[in-house]
Amino acid sequence: MSATPDSPQPGRWLLLVYHVPSEPSRLRAAVWRRIKSLGAIYLQSSAAALPASTQAERSLRKLRSEIADMSGTAVLLSCDVLAGQADIEAQFQAARNDEYEEIVDKCNDFIAGIDKEYAEHHFSYAELEENEVDLVKLRTWLGRVRERDAFGADGLQQALSCLADCEEKLEAYAARVYAEEAESR
Repeated sequence: MSATPDSPQPGRWLLLVYHVPSEPSRLRAAVWRRIKSLGAIYLQSSAAALPASTQAERSLRKLRSEIADMSGTAVLLSCDVLAGQADIEAQFQAARNDEYEEIVDKCNDFIAGIDKEYAEHHFSYAELEENEVDLVKLRTWLGRVRERDAFGADGLQQALSCLADCEEKLEAYAARVYAEEAESR
């Protein structure tokens, strides 16, 4: 099976090594947030790695440019892991599993929120719409994590299952909102 232009290249990594001025601290925080949003892992302070792909390279090149605009320095390397490939993959998978676990937690919060609406007999279109928006956010978040899950982290199945539970719960809630609306006529 050949790799598509944006699929990870087996054994290849992109490494961003950077330095951002210590003040203002918001610049360092902005870089950290951006690295986290890309799904990169820190190998050590100011050295972040991603499995090599066209999209990852584009994103890290852009970040490198942003760091330069902050009066910082950055170098982007494309490299092979000579020793420790299993360790870096495990660290990358652990980061994805943490993200999947966070999604599962938010799915549980979503379900608890709908259960609260039932307990309070609160069946309105406004609440339904708010919950639909929240479900779209969960789906989008899961999609972003899946896109960067280059090695198939174990947490994916639980996250998919919990998202399916959210969808079922929302469908049942929507049916109840519609039934309540029909009764009030």
